[in-house]
Amino acid sequence: MTKSPGVRRRSAGVCAALALLTSGCAAPTPPAQADDDRPVVFTTFSVLADLVDTVGGGHVRVESITKVGAEIHGYEPTPSDLVRAQDADLVLDNGLGLERWFERFLQSVDAPRAVLSDGVDPVDIRSGSYSGLANPHAWMSPTAAATYVDNAVDALSALEPAHAADFEANGEVLKGELAALLADFRAGLADADAQALVTCEGAFSYLARDAGLTEAFLWPVNSDSEGTPRQIGNVIGFVEEHRVPTVFCESTVNPSAQEQVALATGADLGGTLYVDSLSTADGPVPSFVELIRHDLDTITEGLTR
Repeated sequence: MTKSPGVRRRSAGVCAALALLTSGCAAPTPPAQADDDRPVVFTTFSVLADLVDTVGGGHVRVESITKVGAEIHGYEPTPSDLVRAQDADLVLDNGLGLERWFERFLQSVDAPRAVLSDGVDPVDIRSGSYSGLANPHAWMSPTAAATYVDNAVDALSALEPAHAADFEANGEVLKGELAALLADFRAGLADADAQALVTCEGAFSYLARDAGLTEAFLWPVNSDSEGTPRQIGNVIGFVEEHRVPTVFCESTVNPSAQEQVALATGADLGGTLYVDSLSTADGPVPSFVELIRHDLDTITEGLTR
């Protein structure tokens, strides 16, 4: 699928318009990909990019708007993001209110959009300024992630109908892997010291629902008010009441508040969990499946110490 002259002119026009905002305007397609005529699919963050790339099976080129390690909740798109996105043939986002910056981003992007969380049964946030809103972290549930996979299959099939059978087959394999991980997780928790999960951010509500775990967290969504004395005190009380042996924190946040919980209760601070971003290729969670596997293994180890 070759870009039309109109799309190339649009990219050039955006580049010129942003020239005053940037030190220079690079070509939207890196030189190494100049001859790559596959459709370009943009996702909002790296976890979704890998999920979609797995379904795509090499028939599409998938790129993440945000980089590995980025905090996605309060991300601010850069001029170079807008330039890159002019090559998009499809844009996929999480939805559920996660990417509050995304609607502004779409104003500058002329491409179809699909929301990967469409059809997920939402878990509502019950505390803080986000109370009453849907928890956006549905991809952390192997059950809900199957809906993401189905939506990716549908969106890619509409974009490239000739490869629809491959997308469907790839999606079925991915859903099978996720189902197996969840089954192992449930089995591993059978002898857990506590059927309770305590994290920094409330990013595991869907996973807790999958596994029948009681959940507590310091804050529902990463924000500027992380780790207040009240939040810390509430979690300390929960850990003591439920005799939770291990508490956890995520890779994109400061663990100092959870360290206070661990110190006050005698609980261990478990291994780092990953939610909003993959690691680099040589890191512990280079893919979506490895992220889920890592987190489930880390939680199981902490709760069955």
